Amino acid sequence: MKRDVGRRKNMRTWYKEITFSTSRQREVIDLTGEVVSAVRESGIKNGILVVQLPHATATLVMNENESGLKRDLIEQLDRIVPVRGDYEHDRIDDNAHAHMKSAFVGSSVALPVINGSIIRGTWQNFLVLEEDGPRTRRMVVFLLGE
Repeated sequence: MKRDVGRRKNMRTWYKEITFSTSRQREVIDLTGEVVSAVRESGIKNGILVVQLPHATATLVMNENESGLKRDLIEQLDRIVPVRGDYEHDRIDDNAHAHMKSAFVGSSVALPVINGSIIRGTWQNFLVLEEDGPRTRRMVVFLLGE
């Protein structure tokens, strides 16, 4: 379905930082409620949402918040990039695996917002994969729209 929302002169931006803490070295945290609340708070009804983790050792994925899947995500990433490896970066601070996972998976998503709702799949939640915790982290929510 296509709909032309037309040209608008009332475009604006909105920004919020969400601070959260992780409690384990490696875990998955669902921040969907915080992102949805931030979009509502913004007052922007139609636009583009960008969610960014400004960190090099955590990732952001859109997926189901189910305990088995969350374990699977961590375990399968470990198969691709094991926690212990012959990594050059580990000579500095022993977290090369976390940096590589963040580089491979990514730390941001962009989604449309239509009529005040984030357009996402039924099971798509904003999941942070902590790989170098526990830490205090930030998530940036940015909207451009009207």
